[in-house]
Order: sequence, then C-alpha cells, then structure tokens
Amino acid sequence: MTLPLGDISFNADTLDAPVISELDRSGGRPMSGDVSFRKPNAVERVFNRLFGVLVGLGLGLQHNYLLQVTGRKSGRTYSTPVNLLELRGRRFLVAGRGYTQWVRNAQAAGTVVLKRGFKRHEFGLRPVSDEEKPEVLKAYLDRFKRTVQRYFPVPAGSAPTAFRPFVTNYPVFELLPSDARLERTPLRPSEGAG
Repeated sequence: MTLPLGDISFNADTLDAPVISELDRSGGRPMSGDVSFRKPNAVERVFNRLFGVLVGLGLGLQHNYLLQVTGRKSGRTYSTPVNLLELRGRRFLVAGRGYTQWVRNAQAAGTVVLKRGFKRHEFGLRPVSDEEKPEVLKAYLDRFKRTVQRYFPVPAGSAPTAFRPFVTNYPVFELLPSDARLERTPLRPSEGAG
C-alpha cells in the first residue's frame, strides 16, 4: 500500500519484500536467507504507516525520524520511521530487522534524508564494519530496548562481545554530512568495553 504525502510516497509495504540472494554493495557479502530480515506482521505494518505519517509531521520522540531514500529500481522516494542513535558525537542508523528494502535502497543510493516536520537533512552513508558493530548494536539495544528487543537474540544490557556472533545480521550505517562523504575513522571501542 502506498500513501501519497505531497511529492513523496510513504510505502511500508517495501518492508515485506523478501531479500533475494545477491551481493551486498557495501562489502560484497552475500545476502542469503540467513541474512535476510524479520518480516513485520500486519499490525506492525499498520503501526509503521501511521507512525511514519506522525513523524513526518513532526510528532514523535527526539530520536524518531522519517527516513527517506530513493528506490534503486523505481527512482521513487520511499519513507519509513527510524530511531537515530547518537553515540559519542556520531549518528548511526541500525536496521534491527536486518536487510530491509530501505537498507538495500540506501546502499544503492549512498545517501538518505532524515525528515521530521518541515526539517530535512541529507546524509552520506558509511557502512560500519563488522568489527565496529558490537558496540553500536549494544548502544542501540540498550537505548531502544522497548521497541527493538524482539529483534535481538541477546538481552539489553549484554556486553558488546555478546553481539559478535550476530553482527552480519544487522546493517549499520554512520551518517555523514552529505558534503563530507569521504572516509571517516572507524569507531574505536570504548575503554572497558568487552
């Protein structure tokens, strides 16, 4: 189902499309059935549509944004609500459901727009390496556990090392200013993190 919102189509149905076996453009990693995504049920799809409209209008918590990305095949703009993680002065998008359509479109486009109300900010993307992911995934789960715990096989509060076996299941992007899409230094593990 596509809901027109001005010049943008809000399409939560893109979350339903299965991930077919192909190469992940950010690192050449095969995206197979094991590295697919958790399909939302009907209630979650309706909630995502409604919540996306509200966030797009400027309602929601401080970390809620409407992610807008250009479709890699259609060229249309698709939107979905996301939680923006801020960690040590950097911004991250984590795909808790795995390799969703927004992830695949973002990988192809190399840029995304975060929108809330009338404010729109374009960002370049830096795929976070598997070595960096445990700390980011831990921070994401700890911060948003009420809404994302069901996507993770470890409980909130777990040590970063507990996430290592699962890092390939969760795409993570660091957001960079759109005019600075050059390489960024990898996130270093915080002291005392295991």
